[in-house]
Amino acid sequence: MKQKITFTLSVAVLLFVFSCKTEQSESFEVRQGDFTQTITETGELAAVNVRAFVMQRFGRYWYTMKIIGLLEHGTAVQAGDSIIQFDPSPVQRFIIERETNLETQEANLEKMLVEIRNRKSELFSALRSEEASFALKKLELEQFRFESERAKKIKELEFQQAEIRLDKAKKSIDFYNVVAENQLHIQQIHVNRIREEINNAYQILPQLTLRTPIPGIFQVARKRRSRDLIMIGDEVFVGNSLGNVPDLTWTKVNTVVNETDFMKVYKGQAVNVRLDALPDVVFEGEVVKISRLCRPIERDSRLKVFDVEVRIRESDQRLKPGMTVGCEYICADLSDVLYAPLSCVEKIDNRHYVYLPAGKGYQRKEVRTGPANSRSIVIESDLQRGQKLLPVSEIEKINNE
Repeated sequence: MKQKITFTLSVAVLLFVFSCKTEQSESFEVRQGDFTQTITETGELAAVNVRAFVMQRFGRYWYTMKIIGLLEHGTAVQAGDSIIQFDPSPVQRFIIERETNLETQEANLEKMLVEIRNRKSELFSALRSEEASFALKKLELEQFRFESERAKKIKELEFQQAEIRLDKAKKSIDFYNVVAENQLHIQQIHVNRIREEINNAYQILPQLTLRTPIPGIFQVARKRRSRDLIMIGDEVFVGNSLGNVPDLTWTKVNTVVNETDFMKVYKGQAVNVRLDALPDVVFEGEVVKISRLCRPIERDSRLKVFDVEVRIRESDQRLKPGMTVGCEYICADLSDVLYAPLSCVEKIDNRHYVYLPAGKGYQRKEVRTGPANSRSIVIESDLQRGQKLLPVSEIEKINNE
């Protein structure tokens, strides 16, 4: 029984001593020195320079491509390295078909040229024949000018018929020239189109090997429905994401700022960035972009934020895209100022007061306040450094007594 009483007393004494030390460790006094006002928000690291790869449309005929080569997810790459290889066999088959068709169409073009030359030769022969017939009828008409009216009339009609046939032969040549020219033009367009398609197909072949223009880490994209990583053998459609390569040389932080603190953040503002994995290491950054629109931080949330981009000023291999960081915005950096604990400053009707010990009571004193952080607030008063203050919670206890 005595041992139990002794143990209980010992615990009580220890608790009393610990509480006394805790109260003494809390210093409620006016301090003087450098003061920093900060806002802390979480964010996520991302690469400044990222090259995204999307399935493009290769020519007029290929909307899908089959992957036959793919780098492993997370592979380090250098500029110029190949990361994805598409199956070239559809393009190669297209080239073979078009080259065969081109030979046929070029043969048709040569055949058409020969036929046109032969036809023109026939038309010119007919024209020369009609010209000779016309000249003959003209001479006969001259010879019959002293003959009877009936004979002269017959020769005049024969001459008119020869003139009509000659005119018809000339018009036939003109008409055929137009028709032949159009036929040649159409056939030449057809041949040129096939040649262009073949040239374009040959230009597509090297494009089926995707290469990264920047160094970094290759990240394979996920499928839209299953969310699995794309793999060798998959058919990808135009517009599908294939992956991306972030350059790890320079990084940034995609973060936010609460709408209530929006006016405290500006471009060029200094930011201390700390990795959750390395909280004691500080990386210097600055605000480079602030969204102009406010948005809910989550769906159906009443909390509104502005998106902010923070550029980290130094390159460090420890900074990896996707890591969670804390961003400490430096809103004010003051030197040699007075500041007091927030728990010792009370706001009443837009006025701020501190409470000084006075015997068993207190003395209320009005002060002007400045920037504040999570622990302290700047004050302007005739108070002295080290002067004791009472927390607002103690004032309520004193008043109740």
